[in-house]
Amino acid sequence: MNKVLVLGAGGQIGTELVAALRAERGSENVWAADLRADALTQPAVALDATDAVAVRALVQREGIREVYQLVAMLSATGEKMPAKAWALNMDTLFIVLDMAKEGLLDRVFWPSSIAAFGPTTPRLDTPQYTVMDPTTVYGVSKLAGELWCQYYRQKFGVDVRSLRYPGLISWKTPPGGGTTDYAIDIFHSAGRDGRYTSFLGPDTRLPMMHMEDAIRATLQLMAAPKELLRVQTSYNVAAVDFSPAELAAAIAARMPGFTIDYQADFRQAIADSWPQRIDDAEARRDWGWSPRYDLDALVDDMLAHI
Repeated sequence: MNKVLVLGAGGQIGTELVAALRAERGSENVWAADLRADALTQPAVALDATDAVAVRALVQREGIREVYQLVAMLSATGEKMPAKAWALNMDTLFIVLDMAKEGLLDRVFWPSSIAAFGPTTPRLDTPQYTVMDPTTVYGVSKLAGELWCQYYRQKFGVDVRSLRYPGLISWKTPPGGGTTDYAIDIFHSAGRDGRYTSFLGPDTRLPMMHMEDAIRATLQLMAAPKELLRVQTSYNVAAVDFSPAELAAAIAARMPGFTIDYQADFRQAIADSWPQRIDDAEARRDWGWSPRYDLDALVDDMLAHI
């Protein structure tokens, strides 16, 4: 069985992806890497994903043939340091794509995001192929990354696969600086304070997904036969969409007395440029995608663990 490397293994996605991959392939076949490895279970290594020499050395030394490149600076954090965000988000992708081009890797996963869309993208039932005019450095890097993945597939035959994740909601790790993070923060505040102040307005509808669905989508895509994958950039995937007011109402129905107020900040403009609901017909057609968590199941699971 091919060995796997997860770069950014300590992040929101990486933490749960490593566990899922190890359950599927055996712990000895899945390496976890992040800037700090002290919180990672073995086999793990402290590694700077922008250090091409170090990444290459690990891949060659351990016989790794598949890489999940999750390292990125997210939307809200990236707007505070755009040059650093661009360099981090793009350099880490090229390091992995170039190794695959040279034959060191058989398969690569790289995540895109709904941030790759923009204000003139259709916001309801956003199709797979549409106008994409992102307004954040995170979104620009994701759109550029999608096109580079397509280029490496078409020019060099690299087997690189990608999903446009919506907002991801999980309880195992803290949020990482994204615009959709209110949908995680709200559960922590509900349990701690019985109230929450949202940095997005009450009616700001965004597509969301429980982390378990996101991990399952990732593994399904990576297991699909290459010849079935007709999308050359990044697949739309969808699960549920809601607003802060709707999420708060679902929490209040389970936690009487919970209240929410609203103080929109710079993240409101980012959210307003993103889709409200995603059309993922291509993912359903090509590799059988279907989500399991609706809003009620998501809220029940989050409250059960926070």
